[in-house]
Amino acid sequence: MAIGALFDGSLRCGFTPLFFFMMIRIGIGTDLHRMTEGRPLVLGGIQIPYHAGPLGHSDGDVLIHALCDALLGAMALQDIGYHFPDTDPAYRNADSRLLLQEVMGMMHEKGWQPVNVDATVHLERPKLRPFIDEIRTSLASVTGMAVDEISVKAKTGEQTGPVGEGAAIEAVVVCLIQRVSVD
Repeated sequence: MAIGALFDGSLRCGFTPLFFFMMIRIGIGTDLHRMTEGRPLVLGGIQIPYHAGPLGHSDGDVLIHALCDALLGAMALQDIGYHFPDTDPAYRNADSRLLLQEVMGMMHEKGWQPVNVDATVHLERPKLRPFIDEIRTSLASVTGMAVDEISVKAKTGEQTGPVGEGAAIEAVVVCLIQRVSVD
């Protein structure tokens, strides 16, 4: 029987579907930084050996920044720049894992928890495959999620655009969160 057949014109039904009790939201976050010589390349809290890294006010970890934006967006709590402005000297060269910890605190305070994360990092070089498992483990340790709830993929720019030319690094993250308590 189709779900629609269970409802009458007044939206009453003979049972309460699970989705009425389960409050879920989706968030998406992106971050893009220029690559510059002499900066460390940090992704998901892991330092990747390379001669260049993202230029940023904090450590420039585009993956964690995009994850913070996705989680904040899913909760309708603005974005990372609102909570951790680049004009605040307290965040100069900050470890982005600390920012993610603060976002996780906001989630718990508001009664939310992450269900899963799907992330893609766009970077021409270096190849990230050898570091993916370590990055996933790092993100799991900060978020309290299981490693198998976090997907991290790496893509090149196929030598086109700023990413493909090695001039930029970008991350895109989608997350699903669920309500675990009412604030």
